[in-house]
Amino acid sequence: MKILNKLPKSNPSSHLDLIKNGWIPMKEPKNLISAILLSIPLMIVSAIISIRVINIFSSISLSDFGLTPDAISITINLSVIFWLVLLLILHELLHLIFIPNFIKSEKTYVGLTLFGGFVITEEEISKSRYIFITIAPFMIISIIFPLILSVFGLLTTTLKFLIILNSMASSVDILNLLLIIKQVPKNATLKSNGPNTYWKNAQMNEKCKDNESHLF
Repeated sequence: MKILNKLPKSNPSSHLDLIKNGWIPMKEPKNLISAILLSIPLMIVSAIISIRVINIFSSISLSDFGLTPDAISITINLSVIFWLVLLLILHELLHLIFIPNFIKSEKTYVGLTLFGGFVITEEEISKSRYIFITIAPFMIISIIFPLILSVFGLLTTTLKFLIILNSMASSVDILNLLLIIKQVPKNATLKSNGPNTYWKNAQMNEKCKDNESHLF
């Protein structure tokens, strides 16, 4: 695992090698800003999902966050900044810990940019595992956590805000999830080259190996 202060770039040489070896590039947004803009509708949908989950056990309204018909009152203090930083770290950590052997991996990168944190791995990962890594922060923080916290009466206004914020921040993850589901076959393997993602059908690989073995 390597810590970076900016997103790793795609390696043109690695791109050619991947194409040569049968890896197929996914159709993805060209950059992070494009991904954020495309994910805005998903941001709204994911926030609504979290609000409905919270509403199962606890009431929630705009007034909880200082928004009323007469005025808008927003308080920002050091504790809120602390919780925001903690949320960012937890979100990226939940991506990271589900990557196989992430501690020993020389092809897994974590870091911070102006747009938030990132976790990228260039290890080969099955589609099902890749999907789980992609959606884990949203499912755990914005779906499972509010249910658990509600049972123990720990769902405070601050935590409600952070849960909803996480769901909105997960919109790019959800966009990636939809792209994977739409483009990548069931038994495929995925691999990244910097921010670019490629896939290869595992069954086709096995057939190719069998054909090669019959030639000798």
